[in-house]
Amino acid sequence: MIRLARVEDLPLLQDIERAAGEAFRGLGMDSVADDDPASLDELQVYAAASRAWVYADGLDFPVAYVLVDVVDGNAHVEQVTVHPDSARQGLGRELLHAARIWGRGHGMQRQTLSTFRDVPWNAPYYRRLGFEELDAGTWGPQLTRLMEHEAELGLTRWPRVAMWRPTAPPGH
Repeated sequence: MIRLARVEDLPLLQDIERAAGEAFRGLGMDSVADDDPASLDELQVYAAASRAWVYADGLDFPVAYVLVDVVDGNAHVEQVTVHPDSARQGLGRELLHAARIWGRGHGMQRQTLSTFRDVPWNAPYYRRLGFEELDAGTWGPQLTRLMEHEAELGLTRWPRVAMWRPTAPPGH
């Protein structure tokens, strides 16, 4: 079940992030695996703004989540993470769809995100879901700043891309 994140969920989102980050070690991306999850204060901002959703199991325990920002007037996926114990069940896809519907409901034309180009569960996964790469020359000012900030954090040691898809699926 997908629902809005609640304050009591926020520490669990941090746990999900830490667990999922471990997969990056296998790719030699230890600094990504070691990166701290968003703080409780940062997560609270998303929850208070109704821009954080969780996928909860049958006991209402969060096993995945998505955070959404508004960047250049688009529904920007700040983070989507699935606990490894719940991976490969389509939960990330469903959360991304919920964020897409939210964007469409708020009059946004695009869903955007930034991600690692070559990590199998990043850009290649998003391509399968209909996302396309955005050329740097087409980025709006906020996405440009976001991508520059990621470079300042050292994330561009591995190739990064910005991607988008329409908030309305084809044929809608």
